[in-house]
Order: sequence, then C-alpha cells, then structure tokens
Amino acid sequence: MRSLIMQHKALLKFAIQAGEIMLRSGAETYRVEDTIERILSVHNLEVVEAFVTPTGIFATIDDKSMEMTTLVKRIRHRSIRLDKVMLVNDLSRRFTEGKISLENAMLELNEIDQKPPYPYYIMIGSTGLVSAFFTAVFGGNLRDCIVSFVIGISLGMMQHFFNKIRSSRFLTDLIGGCLIGSIALLFTRFLPSTHLDQIIIGSIMPLVPGVAITNAIRDTIEGDLLSGVSRAVEAFFVAISIATGVGVVLKIGLALLGGIL
Repeated sequence: MRSLIMQHKALLKFAIQAGEIMLRSGAETYRVEDTIERILSVHNLEVVEAFVTPTGIFATIDDKSMEMTTLVKRIRHRSIRLDKVMLVNDLSRRFTEGKISLENAMLELNEIDQKPPYPYYIMIGSTGLVSAFFTAVFGGNLRDCIVSFVIGISLGMMQHFFNKIRSSRFLTDLIGGCLIGSIALLFTRFLPSTHLDQIIIGSIMPLVPGVAITNAIRDTIEGDLLSGVSRAVEAFFVAISIATGVGVVLKIGLALLGGIL
C-alpha cells in the first residue's frame, strides 16, 4: 500500500514538473492542463483535477488507496521556448502510451528542462535580421534596413543582458523602446534618405508580444477566461511599455532637434 501511494505521489510530481516546463516555455493554459490530466490518468485514479493560470499550477489526485493529495507550483519566470513545449508534449504522449517508464520519463524530463537555448550570438543576429526584414516589409529602403539591422543587434545585446539578470519584462521593453527611438533618431538625423517611421516600426517588431496575444485568444476560446484575460492584460502592458519608451525618446529628441530630421 505504501509503495502504491509513493508511486501516485511520484506521478503527481512528474505531471506538475511537465506542466511547469510547458507553462514557463510559453504553452497555452489548456494545453498544460490537458498534459497534466493525461499523465495523471495513467493510474486510473478516482479524482484527477488540474487548474492552471499563467503564474501557478494546482493539481489534485484522490483514490480509495490514499488520502487526497494536492500540489501547488508557483511560476515566476516565463519565456518563449516552443521547442521545450514540443518535447514535453511528445514525452507525455509516449508515457501515457506505455512506451517509457516513469523513472526514465523523469530523467528525460530533467534533460528537457536543462536544454540550453540557442547561443546568444544567434539570438542577437536573428533580432537584427528580423528588424531589417520587417523594415523592408513596411516599405523601407536599403538604408532603412541597414539602420534597422544595427538597431536590432543593439536590441538583442540589451535583451541578452537583461535576461541574464532576470529583469522585469516591462522594464526590458521600456528600455528597448528608448534604445530603438534613440538610435533611429540619431541615424535619421545624420544619414540622408532614411525614414524614421519605417525604421522604428520594423525595429519594434521583435518586442511585440505576439505569442502572448495568440495564447490570450486561444485560452479565451477554450473557456479559460482567467488565463485569457490575464495574458491579454500582460500583452497590453508590454505594448504600453514599448510605446512609452519610443514615444518619450521621440518627444524629447524632436523637441531638441526642432522637429527637423
């Protein structure tokens, strides 16, 4: 009996850890709940409940052979690691199909959790390329794209620094907006045939909370209203942070330059 209870608790810890990794990596709320419930259903327990918000996971199991057990996990830091979401989702399916034991699944889950992100230089270079290509999409010329590439590289370096010190997302986006506005004003002031609006629009695209907005809509459609609204509010404040950073710099810069670019 004691051995069976220990197995149930180990299963609960495995399910919670799997959900934690997915939630920290940008997965939708309903996907995390489905994964946790799918894992816990392996032992055919009488009660299996999972409730997930963007900042916490609550899971409960109960059966005749044990007392009701509830586990709570606080989520403090979130990022976008869709590769981890895919790997955990695949692992959970293999586990529920009986293709891997709980012990091996735990070891593989720990490996997924420790999986490093792309090297920083790839992330920084990609940010520069994204900024440049979006500027071209929005009608910028070659010089505009080059300026946006420089801004994107600077933005990527700044994000890498703030991610290392685990700074607030809102502070990072606020400073990122200021950085974009400052460099854009500097280049358009002294470099002819450049356009401030196309450069700024293209350069802020790496900061736009696209995944958060998408997840907010999907969670709301799935009926997870609490998560949907909270994610939407988060995306709104991120957008406000970006706009405030760019707007303040533009206001000050244009006032100092007399509105002449």
